[in-house]
Amino acid sequence: MTRKLWPALTAAFILCAGQTAARAADPVVVRIGVVNASSDAGFFIADKKGYFKEEGLAVTFTPFNSAAKMVAPLGAGQLDVGGGSPSAGLYNAIERGIEIKIVADKGSTPPGYGFQPLLVRKDLVDSGRYKTLKDLKGMKIAGSAPGSASTSTLNEILKSAGLKPSDVERVFMAFPQHVLALQNKAVDASLTTEPSATRAVQSGAAVRIMGDDAVYPNHQLAVVLYSGVFIKDNPDVAKRFMRAYLRAVRDYNDALKDGRIAGPNANEVIGILTEYTKIKDPAVYRAITPNGCNPDGKVNVASLKKDLQFFKDEGQVTGQVAVEQVLDHSFVEAALKDLGPYKPKLAGK
Repeated sequence: MTRKLWPALTAAFILCAGQTAARAADPVVVRIGVVNASSDAGFFIADKKGYFKEEGLAVTFTPFNSAAKMVAPLGAGQLDVGGGSPSAGLYNAIERGIEIKIVADKGSTPPGYGFQPLLVRKDLVDSGRYKTLKDLKGMKIAGSAPGSASTSTLNEILKSAGLKPSDVERVFMAFPQHVLALQNKAVDASLTTEPSATRAVQSGAAVRIMGDDAVYPNHQLAVVLYSGVFIKDNPDVAKRFMRAYLRAVRDYNDALKDGRIAGPNANEVIGILTEYTKIKDPAVYRAITPNGCNPDGKVNVASLKKDLQFFKDEGQVTGQVAVEQVLDHSFVEAALKDLGPYKPKLAGK
């Protein structure tokens, strides 16, 4: 090495050191919308285990009663990231020119992981009012929001029994409110995500009839959303965020076994969920049916297209918007270049 190269190398070293110090001293704040469901686990794990911090990020969490309510603040740039739903409201926003993108999987229903089951009030089961899915006719059924992905799940359940959405009365409320509504007999049945579903069953208010994976396997129920402002103004931050998120999702997958949070690092993941959510009893998380989540990040495009067509058939989406307009896998692909494909953690290692 010649002495002529020393000044350039020294300058490069100082620049890199300065950037590292600035990142450590001045983390970028990323605002995340959550619904405090078990499918928010990737966000919580990445925060607790310091993956966001390692990427120079500091995150804040804003809770919402429904993922559909995140669309407006995401479109306005008031949120950077949303743990949302591929909802009718999202597609309508895209049709109006609002920039929001689906960038990764957050919650899906591979076989054995039906995390938004159909619940029916226990007294209706005990009395014989409910015996089969056909008995849903005329019932009040709780969901999260009009035009949410769960309405497509309900449609599949009703179709399997020869019924239509018009054969039931749909009631919309936040998932934790489903438990009270079932207990108070304000609704007859519900599609309730975990951990609220298990709480409703454990309270004696409801019976778990079926997991949504039984009627709609691999349904893309929840997704990670980026606001257009976040993508445009902070593309590098968006890439760093995804890298941290996928690391956490892989930890989450390592905790899954046989339809439960029972894998090698289950205790760690359950501890994080009890810390970050309102449910503080670890036994609840040991009992739930957790969501699936692709450890390589990509979403089920066929499921998104199926739900969008349902929204259009119901008149919830009236424009010509297509899934391709809202989907952006580039951040996942960038993260995979750094992380490589997922390799499951083996017990004892």
